[in-house]
Amino acid sequence: MSVATEQTASEFQEHPSAPLLRMERIPHVWCPSCGIGTVVKCYATALERSGVDLDKVSVVSGIGCSGRVAGYMKLDAFHATHGRAIPFATGLKLGRPELLVTVISGDGDLVGIGGNHFIHAARRNIDMLVILINNFIYGMTGGQNAPTTPISAKSSTMPFGNFEEPFNLPHLAASSGAPYVARWTCLHIRRLTWAIEEAIQRKGFRFIEVVAPCPTLYARLNKLGTGLSEMRFYHDNAEIQHGCDTRDLDIGFHEKIVCGKFVDEERPTFLERKDEHYAKILGDKYIPMGPEGGMIHE
Repeated sequence: MSVATEQTASEFQEHPSAPLLRMERIPHVWCPSCGIGTVVKCYATALERSGVDLDKVSVVSGIGCSGRVAGYMKLDAFHATHGRAIPFATGLKLGRPELLVTVISGDGDLVGIGGNHFIHAARRNIDMLVILINNFIYGMTGGQNAPTTPISAKSSTMPFGNFEEPFNLPHLAASSGAPYVARWTCLHIRRLTWAIEEAIQRKGFRFIEVVAPCPTLYARLNKLGTGLSEMRFYHDNAEIQHGCDTRDLDIGFHEKIVCGKFVDEERPTFLERKDEHYAKILGDKYIPMGPEGGMIHE
């Protein structure tokens, strides 16, 4: 094979998302048929389609399997401590309001130890995109019960089945004030990509839940087969109901999963409310922060 032919083959084999990934860190650490890589691909594709300036994009993740996402994206990124992805992202957005700030992390990180930060960021309508990958379990640390583990599902800390009421995540986000709320599964690759692309163009606290398989722990402990088995389950049992009342979106153990876009409205962001409030109180004495941010300039 000639050198020219080898180069052509190499170029042909490059993954379309490679420019957005730190390829020197590939192969990744996620288990075969885990859904996190699918979410990364959808996010990367949505960024490319949206045409945003990648130098103005930042990704923040917390602890857990999904927390590794920040390290694989070829973007400004930060790997926060457990439960602290959203407060770090909040500070980043307040200091550099021109950035597209995205939080990508898991159910345990964002609504377990990070639950308080989640509800208050939604209440304040902090301008960030939150993509929560929900695999119903603490995957990295041994399969413990999570705040999303369905009733009767088994985990390493509840081997006889869960009896704690799990969070209905879209309702938690919507009732806390999020103006954009959606849910998809890892099977809905095109719809998830479109949702992320749409959410990128919105402002405020945008929340997307992605139901994803955890074949190594959740599926194994509950005898659900492989990750492929879970994808087939999504195919047969996911129903798209746009605009569904978020109170009706609980997920039972291996039961129907309602997907779609449930909330899409506009309301002032935290920074907009701040500027309006202080301009009203202080008048010309108040000088709002410029769109380029605070003390750090290029």
